[in-house]
Amino acid sequence: MASTHNAPLSLDKPLPGFIPGDLAWHLGMILRGHQTLFAEAVAEMPCSVRGYQMLSTVVHHEPVNQQALGAHLGIDRTVLTYRIDDLVTAGLVERVPATTDRRARKIVATEQGVDLLNQLEVRVAAAEQQLLAGLDSTESAQLAALVSKLSMDIHRAQPGANPCEAMDQLD
Repeated sequence: MASTHNAPLSLDKPLPGFIPGDLAWHLGMILRGHQTLFAEAVAEMPCSVRGYQMLSTVVHHEPVNQQALGAHLGIDRTVLTYRIDDLVTAGLVERVPATTDRRARKIVATEQGVDLLNQLEVRVAAAEQQLLAGLDSTESAQLAALVSKLSMDIHRAQPGANPCEAMDQLD
């Protein structure tokens, strides 16, 4: 007997357990809950959630220059400049000449920036645990793996997609 575990979904049937369109509502509710808890966890961060994402990207992904940082996060370069200015003023990052192109600037975290990120990551992890409190540890792990897989599949298919723009278009 053939396994149907990896069989594709039939396009002529709704998702099991969903009325067509329900998936969007569920994802929206999850995102709203996450957004609220995330913003509370990083409230002291300049530029709030976006500032946290920028600092996290600088520390964990080390983009080669300012343009790569903006591309990774889907932030327009004119807006990016102002947000980086805010992080520089707060002493969390600094601009240094990029090794690949002296005309370009690489954004690097300061010691103060790394310290703040470490503190905020603890708070963000606690907020995410709070969001997932209704799931047991196995369910949380399954959800994390499935969401990661699905989002990376979408990112590979639409590499320039900006999740923030998607949220702006929900209205």
